[in-house]
Amino acid sequence: MPLYKNGSFVQDAWTTIREGEAISPAGHVIAPLAWWQAERQAFDQSHVPIGVLIEPGASIDDFIADLPRLAVIALVIPKFQDGRPYSMARLLRERHGYKGEVRATGEVLIDQIQPMLRCGFDAFEITDPITQAALEAGRIPGVAHFYQPGVNEAPQPGARPWLRQAGR
Repeated sequence: MPLYKNGSFVQDAWTTIREGEAISPAGHVIAPLAWWQAERQAFDQSHVPIGVLIEPGASIDDFIADLPRLAVIALVIPKFQDGRPYSMARLLRERHGYKGEVRATGEVLIDQIQPMLRCGFDAFEITDPITQAALEAGRIPGVAHFYQPGVNEAPQPGARPWLRQAGR
């Protein structure tokens, strides 16, 4: 499936492994969280890049200690009205300082790209043909003025200073 990152479609170097599939020892795999929790000791002395697939309802506490070891965290978007992955991406970036890739996978629609970028996502697996066509044409709908800053954004002029500020 196409991967949208840094404003264009790129070749995805990662393979997502689903429950029950064999994992390549070469790395660059995104494994289910349950698999990672069961097998993480096998990777203690390894420098193989690894990622985890986080389903909705999982807690950051389930993998927070592993953040330095994880190169990709793929958050599943089960349907467009589920906001849990947005909150998790923001917490990963702002509270826990995660610097790796935060990837959206699942039902990612064009209207969600700008808010997801503001929450800390930086890669998107695109399955919707309308979203893919819009991104290929460079059309990302959005708004130009925000009252609250996004991840790594300074407040805009005219923003209400009593609202939450980045880094607090």
